[in-house]
Amino acid sequence: MKDIYITGVGMTPFGKQPQQTVKSLTNTAVSAALVDASLELASLGAAYFANTGQGLLEGQQMVRGQIALRAMGVQGIPVINVENACASGSSALQLACQAVAAGQTPIALAVGAEKMVIDDRERMFSLFDTAWDVSVADESYRRLQAMVEDADTDPDNVATRSLFMDIYGFLTRLHMAHFDTTQEHLAMIAAKNHTHSVHNPLSQYRQAMTVDEVMAARPISWPLTLPMCAPVSDGAAAAIVCHSDVLTEEQKQRAVPVLACEIGIGSDRQPEQFDQHLCRLIANRAYEQAGLGPADMSVAEVHDATAFAELQQTENLGFCSLGDGGALVASGATTLGGQIPVNPSGGLQSKGHPIGATGLAQIAELVTQLRGETGKRQVEGARFAIAENGGGFHGYEEAVAAITILGQPQGPF
Repeated sequence: MKDIYITGVGMTPFGKQPQQTVKSLTNTAVSAALVDASLELASLGAAYFANTGQGLLEGQQMVRGQIALRAMGVQGIPVINVENACASGSSALQLACQAVAAGQTPIALAVGAEKMVIDDRERMFSLFDTAWDVSVADESYRRLQAMVEDADTDPDNVATRSLFMDIYGFLTRLHMAHFDTTQEHLAMIAAKNHTHSVHNPLSQYRQAMTVDEVMAARPISWPLTLPMCAPVSDGAAAAIVCHSDVLTEEQKQRAVPVLACEIGIGSDRQPEQFDQHLCRLIANRAYEQAGLGPADMSVAEVHDATAFAELQQTENLGFCSLGDGGALVASGATTLGGQIPVNPSGGLQSKGHPIGATGLAQIAELVTQLRGETGKRQVEGARFAIAENGGGFHGYEEAVAAITILGQPQGPF
């Protein structure tokens, strides 16, 4: 990733936006990124468009990126459509970085957009049912269910059926059976993220919550309650990647270097092999590529589709030992002002989760953090930042995951 920089980021508000379309959301995010980068639309040499739902929800099965970007005036350049479940946005970013690093173009766009909220709720939620191996879905569900049959659970809290929340519930209970993780630890994470999002004007939810309020909320899949789970959202986010050779002196002042960009899939591990989790292995590769380690990170955005996912990823990223994610959040280390703030944006639980845009929204947050431009949610003295973005499910973990490490702008170079 030498000489590769993110020069502009942009995103829309996340949430239920009935008047917006994939085209309009894309236009807003890309236009904001271009302004942020001090570039014109004609400067783009390639575009990578992330979307997961438009085929099922709107019938636009093919050429989604070409249609969305052409509507705002993009013409004549390569446009590549990217689908990698919830990791689609970060996958688009990696492809943009690779194109610039390979010399295919000095300037590339990565953008993700989703219009997920529709009136047909059954069809809307059916999108999530496609993010694992549908040919063996019943078998996979039974295997996960059996994995935690001896775990401590609460039979009075009957799951409200949501496939991925059930999956996260099973994984949470497995972790609780092996370590000292409690439901209160999960509530601490959710309360932290909802409180962080108060200062994010683009967040879907901006109301602080207490641990007690999170614990008392409607159960979804034990031990997860509603505020511990990411909502369905509309939104878009974009990033512009440039080679250092084309940056002006003005752009160099705010250009954020890409230090590592790693992606991969999992392995046929056993559920109790926590040290072989794919995010842990990919994070280690990213740290090696960047020449940095967990202790060097100033701030993190992780894929907290549930509160447990954040707890697990803080362990995978090396911010604490395996099994100590609950103790880490209880110590205050992951809260703004703590040793390693996690999800200062509010995370997926509170900022929102338009699937194809999520990974790039993480990048937008970290770029602005490293520039010192995030106001009341600013991590003071942020030097290095890491994003973890996972997608789908396969075996006992995400089907795909991406880790990105960014550095502080260095000014003229």
